[in-house]
Amino acid sequence: MTEEQVRHDRDLLTRPENTVTSIAKLLGVSRNTIYNYVPELKGGRLALAEPTSTPELPQPTRSGD
Repeated sequence: MTEEQVRHDRDLLTRPENTVTSIAKLLGVSRNTIYNYVPELKGGRLALAEPTSTPELPQPTRSGD
């Protein structure tokens, strides 16, 4: 997921009417992908409302460098 998609995902998740499943369908990713990029979601939606630093997105590894 791109940084923009992750930001959009976090914004959508703050709205109680949106489900992880519906957001995953909207973004064209699996639910597991959302949980991987928004790890604080595993603590429940309330964890998203708490002010924390935004974790860095994983960077792809390069072979041969």
